[in-house]
Amino acid sequence: MAASTHTVTNQAPPLVGYDVFAADRALTEAVDRHLDPELLQEAREELSSLGRTTGSAQVQEWGALANENPPKLRTHDRYGNRIDEVDFHPAWHRLLGKGVSAGLTSAWTRPGGHLRRAAGFVIWTQAEAGNGCPLSMTHAAVPALRTDPELAAEWVPRLTSSVYDQELRPASRKAGVLFGMGMTEKQGGSDVRANTTEARPLAEDGTYALTGHKWFCSAPMSDGFLVLAQAPGGLTCFLVPRVLEDGTRNVFRIQRLKDKLGNRSNASSEVEFDGTWARRVGDEGRGVRTIIEMVAATRLDCVLGSASLMRQAVAQAIHHSTYREAFGGRLIDKPLMRNVLADLALESEAATTLAMRLAAAYDDGSEQERAFLRLAVPAAKYWVTKRCTPVAVEALECLGGNGYVEESGMPRLLRESPLNSIWEGAGNVQALDVLRALQREPGALDAYLREVGRARGADHRLDGAIKNLLTELADLDGIEARARRLVERIALVLQGSLLVRYAPPEVADAFCASRLGGDWGAGFGTLPHSLDLATVVERARPVV
Repeated sequence: MAASTHTVTNQAPPLVGYDVFAADRALTEAVDRHLDPELLQEAREELSSLGRTTGSAQVQEWGALANENPPKLRTHDRYGNRIDEVDFHPAWHRLLGKGVSAGLTSAWTRPGGHLRRAAGFVIWTQAEAGNGCPLSMTHAAVPALRTDPELAAEWVPRLTSSVYDQELRPASRKAGVLFGMGMTEKQGGSDVRANTTEARPLAEDGTYALTGHKWFCSAPMSDGFLVLAQAPGGLTCFLVPRVLEDGTRNVFRIQRLKDKLGNRSNASSEVEFDGTWARRVGDEGRGVRTIIEMVAATRLDCVLGSASLMRQAVAQAIHHSTYREAFGGRLIDKPLMRNVLADLALESEAATTLAMRLAAAYDDGSEQERAFLRLAVPAAKYWVTKRCTPVAVEALECLGGNGYVEESGMPRLLRESPLNSIWEGAGNVQALDVLRALQREPGALDAYLREVGRARGADHRLDGAIKNLLTELADLDGIEARARRLVERIALVLQGSLLVRYAPPEVADAFCASRLGGDWGAGFGTLPHSLDLATVVERARPVV
């Protein structure tokens, strides 16, 4: 018999056994809104199946195990042969296999593929964000490879396959492959034009031998990599297969795995090339232009990944507050806690709504939507990823001491939260990219203004924010020094316009009052008390 002093009361049950997709109204409504009606039933069934899998106790356990048992590097086998392999816990392979089979690498080959994949990515990475990296890079490699029709014909069917094959063997003998990317070097970082890796042409046309290093190469167990190196004609993009067609290992020396703050289930490495065989992708000297579409796609995945982390953090906070009682009532009914939860819910819904709008633009593919993405993607990447960490911190605090304990899962979310702001270009890189779009591509600003203008007249605070933004855009003096402020406003105005058009009035009102109208403090939980905050919180509550 258990001691009476150890009777457990007033503890929230674990948030498991639920449909992660169906419980997220902002996400489900975005799918309904943007997807072709003829595809809706199939997509809903597909996403709900993935949502139930993600919310299951088994998959939640896989995520915890993959994180608790990070990958290990084996440079040599027992006989002293160099093998450069990375060993992963079985849970990692289960997660990655499910992500591939769920279509998270096949957006380019089916109708409505980008929106469906984006929704799936938001759902699935709530189980464990680490496996999102290889899924993202495999998905994003497709547009870069399509610059070379011969390479695309060979590799794209493998990249978009729904089969996960973890064995290292020639890609031609595999039903599905994964891709990684190697751009940054220790002396250059984001300045990839400072790369020193050398590409020497070989006798066979389009083939080269690479010599050099990469400071960050994530997912080094992948079957192929897109890398940048200096060819005779300048910085060029190359495809580096992990295993050559004759079955021998390509020279791909993994020096070490990074010991990271978060994202611990995924391997990030330093690699050396020494006569490494590679095929050119695109023309010599056009490496950045060739790989830029891959970068844009992975930047969108950074937005999606942060939206996913925020959603899970907010869901955990609201779920806990629904069951936890203090000072004579449930936490969720306390006015001050309700203000905090509503504020967090607004940030999460705004991130999800914006991310899904960007995914829908990819499916549209029109010239205007491409112009819109040119400005909106780096702006969203800048802002949404930066909001992730404060959301994770505040959501953790909602659980009190329970949230500070590893078993809650909240520390894992917190450690993961800064990642997407750093990957694929940190904040300053994104802000400068927005400036380049404004200065060199006037169609991008026109498309953006057309988008936000669709909500004009619906909310006076949004109208005022648009007017102020136009004033700021008209003054280009000292533009670089205030680029972050400008990009922040671009993102907030876009989020506000989308919420005014698509979200319930209570959500749009609260967002515009706080983020655009200035009736907000410096921390979460400082929304105007006169707003309908209970409705905002209830909308975000996950129903188990």
